[in-house]
Amino acid sequence: MPAVLLGQNTTPSKQEHDDCRPRVLLADDNDPLLSRIAGLLAADFHVVGTVSNGRELLEVTDRLHPDLIVCDISMPLIDGFEAARRLRNSGATAKIVFLTVHDDSDFLREGLSVGAMGYVIKDKLLTDLAHALHEALAGRRFVSASPNLQL
Repeated sequence: MPAVLLGQNTTPSKQEHDDCRPRVLLADDNDPLLSRIAGLLAADFHVVGTVSNGRELLEVTDRLHPDLIVCDISMPLIDGFEAARRLRNSGATAKIVFLTVHDDSDFLREGLSVGAMGYVIKDKLLTDLAHALHEALAGRRFVSASPNLQL
C-alpha cells in the first residue's frame, strides 16, 4: 500500500491547522493494523498519514512534519531502527514510539539508542499506545510492562 496522506494534501488545510491535537504519522506494513491504530487514536490525536515502509516514512515525515511517529520495527525497504536513525540525523523533531511484536530487551535497547521515546508491544496496543504517545509529548519515555523487557 502506498503512503496515505489523509486529505491527500501535503499543505495543512485551515481545519487541520486549527486542529490542536498532536499530529501523528503511522508506519507499519500491516494495512488493517494501520486502520485500527488510526481509529484508536482519533479522539486524542490527528492522524495525518499512514505509510507501509521505512522509505515512505522518511519521505512523508519530511513533508508533513508530524509531532509523533508510531513506527513498526520490522518494515520493508528500510526498517524502523534505520528510519529512526535517518530521521534524527536529518534534524526531524517528531518523537518516535515503536509499536512492535518484538518483546525482547535487545530490540528495546536498540530502539532507545536510536532516540525512541516509547516502546509498545503490539499485544498491549489498546492499553499502552495512547499513554505512550502522551508520555512522549511530555518528554518522558514509556516502555510496555513485560518480564522480557529489561534495560
